[in-house]
Amino acid sequence: MKVAGGQAEDGIVIGNTYDKYGTRNLIARRMVAGFDGALSGLVAKVSPTTIHEVGCGEGYWVMRWLDQAIDARGTDFSTQVIGMARENARGRAMDPSRFAVRSIYEVTPERDSADLVVCCEVMEHLEEPQKAMEALQRIVTADLVLSVPREPLWRMLNLARGKYVSALGNTPGHLQHWSQRGIVSLVSRYFDVVEVLSPLPWTMIHCKSKKRH
Repeated sequence: MKVAGGQAEDGIVIGNTYDKYGTRNLIARRMVAGFDGALSGLVAKVSPTTIHEVGCGEGYWVMRWLDQAIDARGTDFSTQVIGMARENARGRAMDPSRFAVRSIYEVTPERDSADLVVCCEVMEHLEEPQKAMEALQRIVTADLVLSVPREPLWRMLNLARGKYVSALGNTPGHLQHWSQRGIVSLVSRYFDVVEVLSPLPWTMIHCKSKKRH
């Protein structure tokens, strides 16, 4: 699978800095497996017919869901990374038009609503997280799953493996640094929080639209 590998577009780091799903590092594999299990478990609970992933990167999860016969689509602000997602889809004989260039701020109900909206590893990259939450409010009609790196644990683990030492362990492109309490507090202003999971080293939140109540 083609990944961005730390490339930037308009000064913003895009996609995955490395192929975390194909890594041979045992510790990294264990952490990714924990994330995979948490997200897959929440998707199974919601049992959606349609999924829209906001910030889909190179398309890994959208293709996973398509393999499960879920009508999945993805958007990302980056023209480059959507090109990679489409290339990855073609390589698996999937429809590349399921991926579209669109930032989180530009999503609309007509194009982007789904039974389940997924927004993983996006909020830490944004200059305007409140504006992003308002955008998600527009398209979430039922369920939302959102995840962010859990700070300061994320940076501590980076430092422990000798990564990004000059930046005090901050991954390139991370503008926001969410503690679990901080991200839950933000999300709960816009959605009803149903469940909070802690797959090391992330915070993952399942929530529902306040409009349904």
